[in-house]
Amino acid sequence: MKEQEIIENLQKGIKTDESFQALISEHKVRLYWHIRTLVKIHEDSDDVLQNTFIKVYKNIKSFKGESKLFSWMYRIATNESITFLNKKAKKMKLSDQELNDYLIDSLESDVYFEGNAIQLQLQKAIETLPEQQKIVFNMRYFEEIPYEEMSEILDSSVGALKSNYHHARKKVEKFLKEG
Repeated sequence: MKEQEIIENLQKGIKTDESFQALISEHKVRLYWHIRTLVKIHEDSDDVLQNTFIKVYKNIKSFKGESKLFSWMYRIATNESITFLNKKAKKMKLSDQELNDYLIDSLESDVYFEGNAIQLQLQKAIETLPEQQKIVFNMRYFEEIPYEEMSEILDSSVGALKSNYHHARKKVEKFLKEG
């Protein structure tokens, strides 16, 4: 099923089960890994992914096609991840730094984390970044998303994104050299 057909079916309420399954099959892996770079914990990432698809399903009628469907879904996944982390920090009564430490500790003990010591150090470095720099760094470094597409997803200028990535990269390099 082509993407435009999926969108039209969902917006018109035609073959919704089949169309939504096709949408999930097409995008779940990439969205999961994006969410995972932000949320870190496998089980939490699955929850956020599920919430993302629920939001997509509920709001597909408002999708105007001004951006790519994936960009729209990616923005929802990013917002859901941030909301999830904020709620988790509030529920656990943790500061941002304490939450970052908790996520790294959880990652170290996560049976689904397949990284080595270097990758763990990289994740620790990324967790020291401000939220926007973290998102931009993950999108550019791990997912190799072009700045133009990132601009569409994050509703930010290409120049600002390049600046965020540059500063994030410098901070990560510094952290890795010192660590």
